Amino acid sequence: MKFSTKEDIEAPIDAVFDMLSEFENFERSAMRRGAEVQRVDTLSAPGVGMMWQVVFDLRGKKRDLEIELITYDRPGEMVFECTSQGLMCLMSIECMALSRSRTRAMIALDIKPLNLSARLLVQSLKLAKTSLTKKYKLRVAEYAKTLEDRYNRTA
Repeated sequence: MKFSTKEDIEAPIDAVFDMLSEFENFERSAMRRGAEVQRVDTLSAPGVGMMWQVVFDLRGKKRDLEIELITYDRPGEMVFECTSQGLMCLMSIECMALSRSRTRAMIALDIKPLNLSARLLVQSLKLAKTSLTKKYKLRVAEYAKTLEDRYNRTA
């Protein structure tokens, strides 16, 4: 099951990619929402091989998630592989310069079930795909707006 959207951001591609690569901000954001996030690699700079262990509650159950950065091609693309109980997700973020001060970000999430219970979960998600896609696009648009605002405050 795949979700994808694209957003145009009023900022140069390097600035957008740098903001998207501020992984510490994402870690803190997840922690504020109640997740336990632990970085498990030893890399000092962003790059392939970065890994996180994440534990969070979802619908009354504790969920474990392992996230690995498998592609890091500055300033064009990042791909994350996320594995959880029975699910594997690939999240790709591609940036394309439209002009000196405008960047298009294409963000895709591909969810694949690995066992029967995960297959049932994905099947139920497919029934709500229209509303989930709307929410996904709205959240990405909101985040793109925050990136624009951050860039404008620092520029």
